[in-house]
Amino acid sequence: MKEELLQKYNIPVPRYTSYPPANYFHTGFTSGMYEEAILQSNETGPRHLSFYIHIPFCRHLCHYCGCNSFPMRNQEKVDQYVAALHKEIAYITKKIHPERRISQIHYGGGSPTCLPAGTLQSLNDRLLSSFRTIDQPEIAIECHPGYLVEKNWQQLVDAGFNRFSLGIQDFNREVLKVVNRRPSLLPVEEIMGILRSGNATVNMDLLYGLPLQTVASFSQTVQQAVELQPDRLVTFSYGHVPWVSKRQLILEKTGFPPDQEKSRIYESAKSLLTQSGYKTIGLDHFVRKEDELYQALEQGMLHRNFQGYCTRRTTGQVYAFGVTGISQLDTAYIQNSKEIDEYIHRIESGSYAVSKGYKLNREEQVTREVIQTLMCNYRVIWKEIGARLSLPVEEVKEAILYDEQQFASFAEDGIITWDEQEIRMTEPGALFVRNVAASMDRLMQQPTRSFSKPV
Repeated sequence: MKEELLQKYNIPVPRYTSYPPANYFHTGFTSGMYEEAILQSNETGPRHLSFYIHIPFCRHLCHYCGCNSFPMRNQEKVDQYVAALHKEIAYITKKIHPERRISQIHYGGGSPTCLPAGTLQSLNDRLLSSFRTIDQPEIAIECHPGYLVEKNWQQLVDAGFNRFSLGIQDFNREVLKVVNRRPSLLPVEEIMGILRSGNATVNMDLLYGLPLQTVASFSQTVQQAVELQPDRLVTFSYGHVPWVSKRQLILEKTGFPPDQEKSRIYESAKSLLTQSGYKTIGLDHFVRKEDELYQALEQGMLHRNFQGYCTRRTTGQVYAFGVTGISQLDTAYIQNSKEIDEYIHRIESGSYAVSKGYKLNREEQVTREVIQTLMCNYRVIWKEIGARLSLPVEEVKEAILYDEQQFASFAEDGIITWDEQEIRMTEPGALFVRNVAASMDRLMQQPTRSFSKPV
């Protein structure tokens, strides 16, 4: 990547895991609006159900984490939280049409695996007893391998989980020490063997841009990961957002790789992974060529929600439970309370735990479809967008910020190719897909929020 392009485009822009981004949600969104959105979701697409359950507890907190996480409290508080989850699930699922089918259940955190497998299975059972599933639904969980012994992994397989995301972050113990991350308790190859004996698929999560990381050290981590042959491997870019998580300020004492070095870390990792037979999905996912994510990309049908990349087969409107959980419905986003005690109190009192949300107008729904398509598939073919939205192409272009002068500038820099029919990211320009997406976002004409850099 040329230094001048990195300087020009490595500017703060939204990650676009949603549109509008989550920092546009507002407190004027009420419980009544949430209930209305749930009822409307029964009449719109996608029809499938995707459930997200947030487990906020961690045995200890990593300095880099920007998630809504809390140190493990006493068992009574944990039990109260789990009971509140069951009640919230009951409230919401009663308003969802019973003929709809589950395509995805996902646990995030925090560290979901700090709870016993039996507790997690009871939550799965509540959902699976309320709705049928599609063929081969995805029952996924994010795992901190620093605390789990062989028996724990087998219990998770027996509990019905069929996709596991291992939070490795880095195999370098010095890096893990400075970010306060505990390394895997078992050798990772043993974990992989247990999970695969249960016919589960395994994702491995790595994080680059952390203190002490270099091109050489992270390449060694990637090579070690490749030798273990996970089904999917993710190289997340560390986002420094201390205004969201003050814990991240601790890392400033050690310092971070410079932008150019961080870019080289990513490019080296990408090169190693592609040489090893992995196919690139989006900015940060790498999968085997037989993976359904890659097949969806080839067909221009890749999708994404707050849980990560998915296919149209497993795509559903997302109903989230627990603190800070974000529901992604067709017409609205809804975020729950961030504080555990407040969440428990509101659920136990028989109300929703809504803290803020966002209702999308028609123009924003169109913009969401355009930006999500570009972010996932690295291309926008206008007639395909129009067909999905049942709109003429000109109305699609009128709804977004369609700036031909800006497109020409991107093309001159080798970021995209474009004409009246389509926009396509170039291979070297893919790193800056967020910049291209932001150029079509009317909210970015006068940005009023803070964002992280692409690199």
